[in-house]
Amino acid sequence: MTWRSLRPILAFIILVVLHYTLRPVLEWRTSIDFLIIALLLAAVRMRPGAAAVLGFAMGLVADSLTVGAFGATLAMTVVGFTASWLRAVVFAENLVLHAAFFFAGKWLFDIIFLLVERRVKGLDLVFQLLIWSPLTAMVTALAGLLVLIIMRPMLDTQPA
Repeated sequence: MTWRSLRPILAFIILVVLHYTLRPVLEWRTSIDFLIIALLLAAVRMRPGAAAVLGFAMGLVADSLTVGAFGATLAMTVVGFTASWLRAVVFAENLVLHAAFFFAGKWLFDIIFLLVERRVKGLDLVFQLLIWSPLTAMVTALAGLLVLIIMRPMLDTQPA
């Protein structure tokens, strides 16, 4: 393996570390989900089956670190598979498409997670799905764009 092929792996590791170090410090109501950003950036470089396995593994780790919730595994598996399947749209160098991709990935994750988890019910669930989840997805999409701009040299696998 060359340095060029290891750079996306290093970017993935940096995003996972940020999720478990920076995100708890910020503790916003609409916090950045670095795991989703890492999964989406990795999934577009993989086949759908491998991306689903990566999403499953990431979701399993995320679920094992939370008490009482077990929905991230299914949600990340679906998001990883879908992102890999839609990679033709994402490989365009258009930042608006990337923002929409990050937004949709995070919102899909939240929808699946909240429905599978069944901790929030009734009007609170509707409010969470239609107000807070889109706001969180928007913040994650903005952070994803910032990650793309900052880490573009690391994520570029094309020869120079």
